[in-house]
Parts: sequence; structure tokens; C-alpha cells
Amino acid sequence: MRFEPGQQIDQYTIVRRLGQGGMGTVYQARDAQGRPVVLKVPFDTLLDDPGTQARYERELEIARQLDHPNIQRLLATGRTADGVPYSVLEWVDGSLLREHLYDGRPLEVGEAVQIALQLCDALEYCHRQGIVHRDLKPDNVLIGRDGRVKLLDFGAALLQSGRKITTASLSPALGTPDYMSPEQVLGQRGDARSDIYALGAMLYELLTGSPPYRGDNALAVMAQHVQSRPPPPRARNRKIPPALEAVILKALRRDPADRYQSMAALRHDLAHLDAVDPAALAAEVPDEPVASPRRRPGPALIGAGLAAALLLIGAGILIGRLLLG
Repeated sequence: MRFEPGQQIDQYTIVRRLGQGGMGTVYQARDAQGRPVVLKVPFDTLLDDPGTQARYERELEIARQLDHPNIQRLLATGRTADGVPYSVLEWVDGSLLREHLYDGRPLEVGEAVQIALQLCDALEYCHRQGIVHRDLKPDNVLIGRDGRVKLLDFGAALLQSGRKITTASLSPALGTPDYMSPEQVLGQRGDARSDIYALGAMLYELLTGSPPYRGDNALAVMAQHVQSRPPPPRARNRKIPPALEAVILKALRRDPADRYQSMAALRHDLAHLDAVDPAALAAEVPDEPVASPRRRPGPALIGAGLAAALLLIGAGILIGRLLLG
């Protein structure tokens, strides 16, 4: 269902369409007092699938649990006169982090670190509630005009205490290849350390202007997450301090056991870079193959990515767990 400016939905008046995501359409609206809010309406075709309907209900269940200054708040839920469900979210006067990256230029080190610290706070809070985001990316982060970061969109989130939900359909909840952890690429559900990996990938992009891995297609990028480690960020931006580079590379280690084991630990090092010993962090794990920043992935890498993708597509139950478990 498409709403038009001026249309009344209960006590909310549609102002304009903001955009469209994997699950539905997002609008700016005004409440009865004239205050701006966000109205999120799922695609009616998606709600025809019981698995997707369960995922939508789970997203609302998760949102109701969250109350943190760095997470967009759920204000209300309802249904239109025609029975279409909608959710009302906090309005944030600002822009998506993705918009800050469109020109491909890195952010200043201090600005990037401050964004990462606020995301650490939001995600540490989520993890304490037993919630793993699983789709952290610049498109799901708002930067307010006051500099406050707001984490959005828990459509792919995992509620660790909840039951598993399966579906036969693929959806964008599979993840975003640039930020997917190796375990997610391989079809595993992931845990808090998957969010740590994604935050490392985001911080890498904020500081270098591009994600850790490059490829001609999504499968090539996914294969690199599993097979390689990224070029050192300082190879792309010499302004990055060695200690910060070491922190990013630790967050991006392929084996979850080798990464930071909590957001609190990652946040500590980001907030105390002067106490980080790059050599000591680098010595924690053996050397791994490094992805070349100049060469395109060869046939072997792309073949591995295709094999991984075929494995996911062929294993319906695993796909369901990855998407909605």
C-alpha cells in the first residue's frame, strides 16, 4: 500500500515518502500534536508469507525491549482501516551514515572513532538484552545534526532467547556482503562477535572510503570474507594511527574466537588508543593471506563464493535460520 502526502492514518498525517527498505516503505509523518515521526509500513505481499509475518512480529518484539539513546525508539504500533500494520518510530533530524560516504572520501579519524564508540554503546546494550543486530551497515545508522548516532532496523536481528523461525523465501535479511562476518557467509546464525566484525568493517570504510573487500560481484566479496584478511587500512589512508589500525584488524579476524569477545572490550580499546600496543595485537594470531587492494579476485575466489552460495541456497533450513532464526 502506498500512502500520499496529506493522507491521514489514525492520528498521523503523512508528510512525505522517505524511502524503501527490504521489508517496507518509510514515511515522514506528523502526530496529532504536529511533532514529526517516522511511519514504517511493511509490504503487504511480504506479510502473505507466515515466516515473514513472524519476522515482522519479532522485529516489533525486539524494538519494544530497546530503550537506549543511540537506538531509534519505537513509539507505537497500529493498523490502518484496511488492516495494514504499521509502526511509529522516533524522528531523528539528520541523515544516514551512508550519505556521508557517497563521495568515497574517508572521515576524519576523530569523527569516525566517535561514531564507532556510540555504536559500541548501542550494540553492547543490545547484546546485554540477548539481541544481535546481524545487519550493521551505514544504511542502518543515522547521524543527527547534534552528532548523536542512532542505530536502526532490527529486521534481521537475532533474539537469542526466542524460538527459531524458518521460511522458504530469501530476503535482504541474508545480510549485506560488504559487512557480513565469515560465519554468516557460511550459513551460521552468528552472535555478538558477528556484530563486532561488521562494526570493524564499517570503521574500515569510514576511515578509508571503501569497504575492506572489493570484488566484481557480491559472491566474490563474500568469498574474501571467508578466505582472506583485508589490506591494512593504513595502506589506503596513512592518517590512521597504527593503534587504530590494529584494533580494526582484530575486529575483522575471520575466526570469532580471535576477535574482541565483547563490544565493551572493543570500546575500551577505541577509547584508549594510546594504551594499545599494535605489535602485541598483531602477534595474537598467525599471519593470514591478505587480499590485494589492486587485484580483482581470481576465479578460485569467485568459485569458492559460488560454492558457498549454492550451499546456502540448497540448505533451506539453514537459510531459514540465517534469515529469521
